[in-house]
Formats: sequence, C-alpha cells, structure tokens
Amino acid sequence: MDNRLTMSKKTIVIGSGFSSLATACYLQKQGKEVIVFEKNEQLGGRASILEENGFRFDMGPSWYWMPDVFEKFFNDFGKKVSDYYRLEKLSPAYRVFFGKNDKIDISDSKENIINTFEKIDIGSGERLKNFLKSAEKNYQIAMQDLVYQPGRSLTELLNWKVIKRLDLFFKSISNQTKKITKNKDLQSILEFPVLFLGAKPEDTPAFYNFMNYADFGLGTWYPENGMNSVVQAMVNLGRELGVQYFTNKEIKRIQVENGVIKGVETDTDFYEANLVVSGADYAHTETLLDKKNKNYTSDYWKKKVFAPSSLLYYVGVDKEDLNLEHHNLFFDTDFSRHAKEIYNDFAFPENPLFYVNYPSKTDRSLAPEGKNTLFFLVPVAVDLEDNKEIHEHYFQLLLKRIEKCTGEDLRKHIVYKKSFGIQDFKNRYHSCRGNAYGLANTLFQTSVLRPQINNKKVKNLFYTGQLTVPGPGVPPALISGKVVADYILKQGL
Repeated sequence: MDNRLTMSKKTIVIGSGFSSLATACYLQKQGKEVIVFEKNEQLGGRASILEENGFRFDMGPSWYWMPDVFEKFFNDFGKKVSDYYRLEKLSPAYRVFFGKNDKIDISDSKENIINTFEKIDIGSGERLKNFLKSAEKNYQIAMQDLVYQPGRSLTELLNWKVIKRLDLFFKSISNQTKKITKNKDLQSILEFPVLFLGAKPEDTPAFYNFMNYADFGLGTWYPENGMNSVVQAMVNLGRELGVQYFTNKEIKRIQVENGVIKGVETDTDFYEANLVVSGADYAHTETLLDKKNKNYTSDYWKKKVFAPSSLLYYVGVDKEDLNLEHHNLFFDTDFSRHAKEIYNDFAFPENPLFYVNYPSKTDRSLAPEGKNTLFFLVPVAVDLEDNKEIHEHYFQLLLKRIEKCTGEDLRKHIVYKKSFGIQDFKNRYHSCRGNAYGLANTLFQTSVLRPQINNKKVKNLFYTGQLTVPGPGVPPALISGKVVADYILKQGL
C-alpha cells in the first residue's frame, strides 16, 4: 500500500471495549509499546455514551457488579478505583415488578434479602442463607482458581477444590432455585443473574450460582457519571502507562507472512507490528484473515449457543420523580416462555421480560433540570431481522406495561427517543449474529471449550473478550484482558 507506517516492535490492540483496554494496560506494563485502534468515533466499545439534547446515556452495560474485580484491576497497577471514580452502593439494589401493585425490592443487605424471602415463603430464608454460603465458596473458587485461567487445557480444572464440586457442572441453576423456594416470583429473582451468563436457567451449570453471591452478597453499585466513567478511568490509566489510542480507525485486514504477524491495514494505511491482540468480535476478527489462517469456520459460529441480542431504547422524559428505582426488572410475564422464544424458537417474544434503567434518579448530571434519563432493554434472540417498525411495536408495548405496573404514563412526557437493535449491533460492533452479550456459559462452552485465546496457525495473534474465556459480562471482560496478557508473557513474547 502507498502509506506504509512502520511501527516495528509495536503491539496493536484491535477494539477498545473493556477487554481491549485491560489488555493494553497489562501489555504496556510488561514493557511493550501498545497502540489501540477503535473503529468507532469514541473509545469504550459497547460501553460508549450517547449525548443529545442534554441527556447522557450509557449505550451498553449499566450494571456494576463484582466490585472486587475492578479493584483488583487497578491494584495491579498500584492504583485504586477511588483514584479514578466514585462508587455508590445502590439501596435498594433493584426492584422487580410482577404486576400491578406487585413488586419486590432487593435490598443492599444480604440479611435483609434473606428476610424478604422468608416473609414471602416461610422456610425459604434459611434455605437461601445456606445456598448463599455455597455460592460464596463457589465465587471464591471461581475468582481464585478458574476465571484467570487461559482455557488452554482441561488440567486447569484438575484442582481439588474444583473436583469436589464437579457435580455442580452437571446440575442446573434451575434445579437449585426450585429447592430454595416454590414461589415462582422468588425463583425468577434467583434465576435473573443467569441473564448475564446468557443461557436458560435449566442449561446453566449450578456452579455458576456464584453470580447469586455477586448479586446478594457483593451488591449493586453505581460509578458516578455512569459506566463510561470506568472506560475513561482505564483509558487514563493506559495513557499514564504510555498506551496510544486512535478512534475512527477500522482494521480491514490482518497481514500475515509465512504464519507470522506482519501488521494490520485500514482503508488507507498499513501498520507494522510484531504482536496483535483483537478485542473486537472474535468471529469478525477471523474475517480479516485469509481462510488458511482462521481458527474457526463460519459453520463453527453458526453452531455455537449465543447469549441474547437486545432491543435498546434511550429515552428522555420531561417528568420528575418517577415511580421507579435505579434498576427495574419487569417480570410481569412468563419467564420460561420468553427464554424458550430466545433459545428454542429464535423468534421475537410475544410478551417479553424487560429492564428499565433510571440512572438520573441517582445521578442528576445525566439529564437537564426537571427531566430524566431512561434506558429500556428487551432480551431477544440472535439472527433476527429487525427494523424500525418492530422497534416501535415493542416500545409501545413496554410503555403500556410500565404504566400497568407502576402507574407511570410516560407517553406524554417523552421528549427524546432513540432505538438500537440487532442490526445496529452488527453494524456498529461487527457483532456475530447480532449478539449483545457473547457466548452463553453452558457446560459445553466453558473454559477450554470456549474459542481459544491464541491463533493456532498464526504466531503472535491473540484474542480477548466475551467470545473467549472467561465469558460474558464487564468483570469477565477485565479478567479476559489480564488472562491474554499473562499468557503472552508466559510465552516469552
């Protein structure tokens, strides 16, 4: 190409989501010269922000769970979370609506949550207490012995603490929740964190009950100014270390010679490098390679079980003091039917569960005076063809359900609205099959059974993010960045 920009001994990171940002920091700390290329106009990947008409929206992740993972990340660089942003523990953590005048608030205290269960279903409180003790132990094992492993060999699981719990990989979350309570509403609350893992409760190994400890035991937090403030913190840390960042730079080809990375190409330039890590969509990254250099075929990705996609709505209203909490789950319909429509029928749901985020309740800086910022999310199947008419149909359905459950008629107060769907995930993020959360954490997509972090045919090409280990979610994305950087270091690269 005409414009060949030589960057010998440079390390290139493709994408700037959480996993990429973490990878860049760790590799720079190792002494490499790291440059990050982002396709879109801002850094953050799916954790970008949308700002219009005085409203500020997190475009993607909005839940801050597992605060210890974030703290560990910054501690690895001699820093603390508080050096970069302020956290507030939400109380209540979230509210779940089951119908008109029928709701349950989940407290910021494990003891209060146990009491809530006991009041609704006598005997369930003690069973939940015992369940959470087991879930806490699983959390400790997962964090100490599993999630920071590179998923390269089954021997990673041959750890006595894990072996003693192998039976939990062959039981389901659903099995466990039914033993805690017969109350369907409480069961759905216990199964809710599985949405972050992207599979039906009956298909998710019981070991993943550690997410219930993350929920009830560690609590739900809010970083001031929203989740994008975590992005800015990681970028600022990277800059302090010496990482370089570029936006509006889409990588169109990864150049390989004789099985060795040579660099990457945009539409106009070639960037030479001796190491490339892609935090962009794994399946998309493989399209940037010649066929002989791909890890997996297109058929491989078609057969994988993906976590859901989503219909998203960014909404501004000219009304104060809404009858909502910061996080709100609308479970006023059939949980199992919606799951079946996502994973078995691959169809748009008739009457979906959905989520409403009301961050300006906590952070007034996100909306103009007298107005509020809202974010709606509907989990839907991947591979669906959506359009503006479908978006509008579900938007009106959500507004009716919100009014029914809360008494809030938002329709006459909407002053801003923007939707984002399956095709948008594909267009903006090159998301495989339009997924929003990555690969589901099923038994046969765990650890070594997930897509590998290294390219088996190309030297010095690696992958990070939600389609490889350890899995979907923001904390796992930070962990994924450390996992690939540590693996690269151990290879002596």
